[in-house]
Amino acid sequence: MKNTMLKSRRIDRTQWGGVLLSFFFAVQLPAAFAQTALPSVETLEKVAQEAYAKFKTDQSGKNADYIPALAKVSSNLFGITIVTREGKIINVGDVDYSFSIQSCSKVFTMCLVMQESGDKAIYEKVNVEPTGEAFNSIRAIEEGDGRADNPFVNPGAIATVSLVKAANAQERWDKIIGCYNQFAGEKLTVLDEIYKSEAATNYRNRGIAHILFNSGHLYAEPLECTDVYTKQCSVGVTCKQLAVMGATLANHGVNPITKERCLDSKYVPRVLSVMTMDGFYDGSGAWAWNAGLPAKTGVGGGVVAVVPGQMAIVGFAPPLDKLGNSVRAQEAIRFIAEQLDLNIFGSAR
Repeated sequence: MKNTMLKSRRIDRTQWGGVLLSFFFAVQLPAAFAQTALPSVETLEKVAQEAYAKFKTDQSGKNADYIPALAKVSSNLFGITIVTREGKIINVGDVDYSFSIQSCSKVFTMCLVMQESGDKAIYEKVNVEPTGEAFNSIRAIEEGDGRADNPFVNPGAIATVSLVKAANAQERWDKIIGCYNQFAGEKLTVLDEIYKSEAATNYRNRGIAHILFNSGHLYAEPLECTDVYTKQCSVGVTCKQLAVMGATLANHGVNPITKERCLDSKYVPRVLSVMTMDGFYDGSGAWAWNAGLPAKTGVGGGVVAVVPGQMAIVGFAPPLDKLGNSVRAQEAIRFIAEQLDLNIFGSAR
């Protein structure tokens, strides 16, 4: 009885958190950022250079090694890109290296499902609550109602893939990579070595997919969904490409380079709220406290942060902290946010 009561109280509390944060994004942010002037390109270049110089020698963390190919990537790589809503691009460091997008991809597959089926498809069939558990937790599914909790943990990402409207795996994949290409404004490709390495070792994700399917919360064949999910995580992006994808969200769903609408503006606040609540997994609270920006991380070393109505900031460096988030990318984005006073929750000055 005690455990049941505790679980019920935990769910109620996190549900209120999600509802309140979604309200904040839907009502407060559009007004707050509608007339906000962008920092000058010179200011953005200066602060990006300062962030790069400040953190380039930090040797903290280590590459992800549960995907063998990621362990081989040079740990010295470090890049920062800022893309504004006007399409201005600021690059510093190793910005042309194509790294695997990994879990940053989860944001954009969620966007695809919203665009196809509406935001209720995510809210009702996947859920949007923080788990307080690791990104590949099975216990989080079992302690909840059988759903995956949110689209950014692995169970939720696989469930989101299953919601893409498709008759088969090829159609599902074509829609996903087409969505990514639209957000990036360029043709992206799968990093074959990463895909093969990940596909050969993704036993836990296969198990997660079957558990979700058994509980009625996976909406296509489990192994198909797992393989397509693995492929989406293996897409290669540069800092600039990922920053353009993030800046599309900052620009209310319109790609700032191609001017093509990628997502209806009404869905953008929903996306940003999930990024804030769940983008750093069980480190999301600390990130919101320290940086105050919607963001998503990937174990390939990328972090994409969105300043609503203004810009996206991407950091890339392969060594990760114990929660699976890039150390130098976090430091750089947090520094830039502090220097430019970008915290969405209000000025800390």
